[in-house]
Amino acid sequence: MQKQFVFFSGLAIMVSIVLGALGAHALKGILDEAQFNSFEVAVRYQGFLSMGIFIIALNADRFSFPLKSLLTAMFIGMLLFCVSIYLLITFKSLQIPTGIIGPITPIGGFITIISLCVFLYRLIKN
Repeated sequence: MQKQFVFFSGLAIMVSIVLGALGAHALKGILDEAQFNSFEVAVRYQGFLSMGIFIIALNADRFSFPLKSLLTAMFIGMLLFCVSIYLLITFKSLQIPTGIIGPITPIGGFITIISLCVFLYRLIKN
């Protein structure tokens, strides 16, 4: 379990670096200011959250409570939040209706925030 989270969070860190470079060099002239700002937020949050998951997973043996469900929730929340923003920007740029994608962003953010709160609560409690 620990190795899977280290691997996938490490992969998500690499993707955020690649997307950050893509945004800085290729998308700045293509996206409008609001889209570019949203893209930057998604890349930044993906990097921060992935790094947090990576560090927690690397130190899993130091915690006295189970981490699998928490790390899974953090990862799913991060994916829902960031990927939905990437899709919203892409669809709007291509003039494709966004449909149900918009409401996914706050759901992903909510899942991430709740999982982080539960993690901090368990950390303090133990």
